[in-house]
This record gives sequence, structure tokens and C-alpha cells, in this order.
Amino acid sequence: MQPHSSVLPSFEDVRAAARRLDGVAHRTPVVRSRALDERCAAHVFVKCENLQRMGAFKFRGAYNFLASLSPAERAGGVVAYSSGNHAQGVALAASLLGMQATIVMPDDAPAVKLAATRGYGAEVVLYDRAQANREEIAEEVARARGATVVPPFDDARIVAGAGTAGLELLEDAGTLDALVVPMGGGGLACGCALAAHGIDRAIDVFGVEPEAGDDFRQSLARGERIAIDVPRTIADGLQTVQPGALTFALAREHVRDVVTVADSELAAAVRFAFERMKLVIEPSGAAGLAALLAHRIGGLEGRRVGVVVSGGNVDPAQYARLIAS
Repeated sequence: MQPHSSVLPSFEDVRAAARRLDGVAHRTPVVRSRALDERCAAHVFVKCENLQRMGAFKFRGAYNFLASLSPAERAGGVVAYSSGNHAQGVALAASLLGMQATIVMPDDAPAVKLAATRGYGAEVVLYDRAQANREEIAEEVARARGATVVPPFDDARIVAGAGTAGLELLEDAGTLDALVVPMGGGGLACGCALAAHGIDRAIDVFGVEPEAGDDFRQSLARGERIAIDVPRTIADGLQTVQPGALTFALAREHVRDVVTVADSELAAAVRFAFERMKLVIEPSGAAGLAALLAHRIGGLEGRRVGVVVSGGNVDPAQYARLIAS
């Protein structure tokens, strides 16, 4: 097993990840919407990672991590733990690189994500998230098989890979005043913040969490990492209970503020994206958009604002309920 990288990633790490992902990850589009601009009273640029390979930004960090492994480590395979998108990202990356992947997933993970993970060729080990610790299960499986654990967010290679979404957004949209990003474990938000501040330190970066899962907001306010109970929210990809050590350190340096949105606001953003932008996004992926539509961040009027839609892997039945409500 390879230990998690505890060295903070840099802007150069994000650029190196971009080179590694060139021609492998999709360069997802940056789209505009007049209706969105009017609702937000800002010039909004939407990075559509719902159109990424396997449907979410997680592919970027997973591939960057796996492609960084030595031949001996690749031969041993990888183990990951995830509620869905990281699972699919690791499964697809492993498939592309000819590696064996085992994914530890909660037994209440969305069926569409479970099926997709298996569809990419990974072995799935299920657990009860209320009774068992997924990291301990993953470590046990990795020890038994001589495999490498791929953490979902708290690793420099994962963060740098995720940050390539922010780098592309800035390259395609041009100068931004602010960047708004969904925040679960913090890999995407911190990676995008690294990319933004590598280009322009004046860009304000905001993370967005569900109201029930505000571990980052509370931790930053307290100045230390705190743990919360598993949050009950429709944003299944943002159900983290504690910031990572690495992502917390990065957030303290690079994230201006973390705001929260209600589940009803997430649902409204999913509906807005469908009706006005013709985009299919999952509730977790809609967090940044929800914060803008609900005016959770002040001072953005008239400014150029980037927002990352982090994923689109939503269960069809849930999606039908969300857009019909």
C-alpha cells in the first residue's frame, strides 16, 4: 500500500495533472445562460463536469492518482471507498490503465452509481454506513491483497487532478472575480482554488455545502477540524463528516468562505438546470448553482463568476421527482 500524500499540492501539481489528463479526460464545456445571469445579477460561467467521463469530476483525480503509481503498485491493484462518483472514477481509471479495482460502497448508494461501478469492471464490497467504517474496511482489503488505497479527496494527487476542472474553466472563460464550487471532502474546491490562485490571487473562492452537512463551515469557523454525524441530505456526494487534514489546510489558505444551501434549494437548482439550461445534474453537483440562485453569497452583482457543476449521476427515479416537484 502507498500512504496518502500529506504534502500540500501546488499550482504546478495542477498543471502537471492537466498534462497527464490531456487527451484522456474530457475538456468539458463552459456554458452561459441569460436566464441564470438575470437571476444572479452576474455574468456566470458554468463548468459542466456532469459531462465528464463517468459523469463527474472525480475521474480527474482518480486517473491522476492511478497514473502516478509505479509499475509494482499498479500490479497490486487499488482499493477505494465511495458513495458513488469516486467509485466510478477509480473503476474507470483502473480499467483504462489495465488495473484491478475493488470499491467499498455503502449499501444505500444510488443504484445507478452501483451499477456503473460494476459496469467499469470493478469488484464492489458493500457495507452499512451506519454500522461500519469504510476506511477500515478498505485498509483491511488493501492489506490482504497488497493493493493501494485511493482516498476520495485527502491526497495531493487527487486534489491536483480535481483542480484541472478549475484550470480549464479559467482558461476558457478568461478572468473571473469569483469561483463557486460544491464542497464535500474539499478536493474539488481546494484544487480549483489552487488553480485559480495560481493564475490570479484576487479571485474569491467559495465552497458550498448542504445545510445538514456543514462540517467544513463549522471547522473553518472553529479553526480546527470537527466531525459531525452522517448528514441527511439529497446531496449524497456531499455527505462527508469531517474535512481532510490536507483539504482543511488548503481551505484555510485559499477558500474565502463556505456557505450552505437547503435541500429544497438544491432541488430548485436541479430543476432550473433542466428547464432553462438543458443540463442533467445531480443534487451534489448543483450545490454551487443553488448558492448563486438562492443568493447565498453577497457582493457578486455585476461580477464575472465561475461555478463548477460537479456531476450528473442521479438516479432516474429521484431525478423525475426533483424536476416534477
